[in-house]
Amino acid sequence: MRFEAEVWKYPGESAWHFVTLPLACADEIREVSDEHRRGFGSVRVKATIHTSTWATSVFPEKASGSYVLPIKKAVRSAQALDDGATVSVVLEVVAPG
Repeated sequence: MRFEAEVWKYPGESAWHFVTLPLACADEIREVSDEHRRGFGSVRVKATIHTSTWATSVFPEKASGSYVLPIKKAVRSAQALDDGATVSVVLEVVAPG
């Protein structure tokens, strides 16, 4: 699945940055991941932003009713991303194995 979203920083002391998936993408992940959900409802994915691809998980977020994708520092640095940047994301649900 492909989508665009804005990078945002967690409003705590940590330096975690995320994008929130559009609700349509969250619905699609729920449909295909019933047997693949892990702790806290997380789902393993392969994420790509520009030229960076990495393995991670998306996590459910109650406030939005969607999932959030953490954007690790190496990706933010490689792609010159900061809070408020709009990014094009490609996500693929990965079956556990």
